[in-house]
Amino acid sequence: MTFGETDPSEHRGGEGSVPAVVPGKVTFSRRELDRILSLYGRMVAAGEWRDYAIDFLKDRAVFSVFRRASEVPIYRIEKNPRLARRQGTYSVISATGLIVRRGHELDGVLRAVDKSLRLVAI
Repeated sequence: MTFGETDPSEHRGGEGSVPAVVPGKVTFSRRELDRILSLYGRMVAAGEWRDYAIDFLKDRAVFSVFRRASEVPIYRIEKNPRLARRQGTYSVISATGLIVRRGHELDGVLRAVDKSLRLVAI
């Protein structure tokens, strides 16, 4: 099978459908996704970001941000629970693979790419 195709014998929903949480996959919670999409909306309004993709893998969840749909992602926001006790669950990774910021709290990690106005104390 190629990417995006499903197995024809796979259960497709209806009565007694499969639960929304699939065991063995890491996902973003509703609060995490709201925070990420809030940042995404602001950056789209500013004209910097234009497209996104979400991948739920076995070991991590990835929110990729694109300047154009035909390019590689300019940022990847990743949630990797295996790193929770060490460097932190969340990380922002640039297009070159450089880890921009890593931490235990999503808000702190997203500040690395959030260009909203901030109050500067003198």
